[in-house]
Amino acid sequence: MPLREHLLELRRRVVLATIGLLVGAVVGWFLYDPVIAVLQEPVLRLEREGLVALNFAGVATSFDLKVKVSLFLGVLLSSPWWILQLWLFVTPGLTRRERRSAVAFLAGSVPLFLAGAWLAWRVLPNAVRLLTEFTPDEATNLIDAQLYLSFVMRVVLAFGIAFLLPVVMVGLNLAGLVRGSTWLHGWRWAVVLVMTFAAFATPTPDVVTMFVVALPMLALYLVAVGVCVLHDRRDDARRGALTAEADTTPIDR
Repeated sequence: MPLREHLLELRRRVVLATIGLLVGAVVGWFLYDPVIAVLQEPVLRLEREGLVALNFAGVATSFDLKVKVSLFLGVLLSSPWWILQLWLFVTPGLTRRERRSAVAFLAGSVPLFLAGAWLAWRVLPNAVRLLTEFTPDEATNLIDAQLYLSFVMRVVLAFGIAFLLPVVMVGLNLAGLVRGSTWLHGWRWAVVLVMTFAAFATPTPDVVTMFVVALPMLALYLVAVGVCVLHDRRDDARRGALTAEADTTPIDR
């Protein structure tokens, strides 16, 4: 496919993904009240203990926050749609057989994204408590609501996207851009990067929490590597069979 057609296809997929995100944001607007109550819960637990207080600093802060939370919900609710657009951008260059072999892995991409978001939510209460424990005695930590909820949404989305990396790995492999052996040989870097991400994403003093975050990501990396290696072996075998058949075919004179 020429470069111009690639760019047009990319623009088309981005537009469709954006439309889906906006539709999800409209739905998120009406889900704001119950969701904001859930997002505030880690701070409200500490507020009941008299340690912190959630502060809305400006007149328009509550409206601005509702818009941001709605967009955040739009990303979550429309995740099947924009992940599909990402995949459709990659798959035009694949054969029908390669698309069928990737359906099962693609079907797991949405649960993977949601699982990463759920894991982030599970570790957030401990992170909030740890970070607020540095507040001096006889003082109250006035947490800006906008900054706090922006922090929560960034962490949730970061975890969700991190759990999507195996899908990207398989997509690049099926597109013929990266071989499975390349992913396999880079396992040391993968371990370092995953452990670094887990260390920064879980600012808690215990190592157990860090490993709870890192181990699922490493397991997903290994599964993706296995899928890529199996695909490369089948592809090499198929090409070898076609080459052998072409060599044994008599040439008409």
